[in-house]
Amino acid sequence: MDAAKISLSAKELQLVTNAGWILTKNHITEKVKWLLASLQQQQEALLKRNTFIIPKEAAKSSPKISKGENYKGLPYLVLDYPRYFDKENIFTIRTMFWWGNFFSTTLHLAGHSKKEAMRKVISSRSLLIKNNFSVCVNESQWEHHFREDNYKATNDLSKKDFEKIIMEKSFIKLAQKIPLEQWNDAEKILLHSFKKILSLLKH
Repeated sequence: MDAAKISLSAKELQLVTNAGWILTKNHITEKVKWLLASLQQQQEALLKRNTFIIPKEAAKSSPKISKGENYKGLPYLVLDYPRYFDKENIFTIRTMFWWGNFFSTTLHLAGHSKKEAMRKVISSRSLLIKNNFSVCVNESQWEHHFREDNYKATNDLSKKDFEKIIMEKSFIKLAQKIPLEQWNDAEKILLHSFKKILSLLKH
């Protein structure tokens, strides 16, 4: 084997001999779990008063917090609630923490859920602009980053272009990004984003 492939740089050697940074990462991850669990409880309380605005299948589902280590090489945690996934239909509101990048709240619709909510989304353009939501322009509905090839700010799209995206794509993803620098207010901001999505769906 090529020795260069397994040799460590000075920085790598410093990290591999220091367990502290991994322990700190684990502690931060636990704090994210606590944040999402607290947020989940508040979301459930809101949905109990608004079950009529989401599909029955999604209303029956329980919240799910999951984690991974490798979205674009970095760890992440997600809370999906409410949630409903099958081969053709998707209805979920996803809260995501992506290490080194952001928190986000995303409304993800496909199939029947997309068709039923399409007009509500179009009529809520001003709400989306006011609250700094972006719309997915990617061909794939399974990317979560906010580069320009995946999301565009609603404010940067004309009314015509926004409507075209909503009408013509097979799915809708509307997302709000919260910088990690706003950590101490993240739970409050994420709940506010969730409330705005519920407001959209009530239209």
